[in-house]
Amino acid sequence: MLSSPWDAAKHMETCGNIAKELGNWGEVLDYYRRASELFNECGRVQPAADALAKGARALEESSPDEAIQLYTDACSLLEEDGREQMAFDLYRAGTSVYLKLERYEDAATFLLRWGLAADHCNAVNSQCKAYLSAIVVYLYAHDLKQAEKCYNDCSQIDAFLKSDQNRCASKLLSAYAEGDIEEIKRVAQSSSISNLDHMIIRIARKLPTGDMSALKGKEPVDEEPLDENDLT
Repeated sequence: MLSSPWDAAKHMETCGNIAKELGNWGEVLDYYRRASELFNECGRVQPAADALAKGARALEESSPDEAIQLYTDACSLLEEDGREQMAFDLYRAGTSVYLKLERYEDAATFLLRWGLAADHCNAVNSQCKAYLSAIVVYLYAHDLKQAEKCYNDCSQIDAFLKSDQNRCASKLLSAYAEGDIEEIKRVAQSSSISNLDHMIIRIARKLPTGDMSALKGKEPVDEEPLDENDLT
C-alpha cells in the first residue's frame, strides 16, 4: 500500500521462513514466490532469484518437485537477465535433487542446460564438466545409447571436442562398448572425474551398473578417427 515492494518482499521472505519452521509447506512455496515477484517489481533480479532458491532449499525434503521448479525458475530469471554464471549453484542444487529422486534423465537434461548457460557466459571449464557429468548420469542409469547420443551431440561443440572431459567420456564409452569393467572403473578414478561435483563423482565411482554382458560385442564409440579440423 505504501508502494514499497522491496520492504514487502523482505517481509514475505520472513513469512516463508516462519512457514518453514511451522512445516506449512504450501505457504512456504507461496510466500517465497510472492517475495520473488515483489523483488522483480523493484527490478532486482538477483534477490528475486535468491528468494526462489531459498524456497527451493526449504522444500527439498518435503516437496522435491516444487523445489526443482523453483530452482528452474530461478535459473530462468538469471539467464533472462544475462547472469548465467550466477545460476551455476542453482543448477548444481537442482541436479542433486533429481539424482536423489533417481530421475536420471531429468538430471542429465538439467546438466545439459547448465552446459548451455556456461557456453553463453564463456565458462568453458564449467561447460565441459557439465557435459561429462550428463554422460556419466546416463551411464549410471545404464542408458548407453543415450550416453553415446549425448557425447556425439556435445562433441559438435568445439570447446568440448578439444577438452580433457571429452577424452574421458570417449574412454568411458569405448570401455562400455568393449564390456571392459576394469577399464570403466579405472577411468572413473581419473582426474577428469575427480574434478566434477561430488554428487557426480559418487555415482561415477559406482560404474558400471546393470548387466554388462549384453554390451559386449558392440562397436566401440568413434570407430573412425576424428578430424578436429572438420567439425561438419
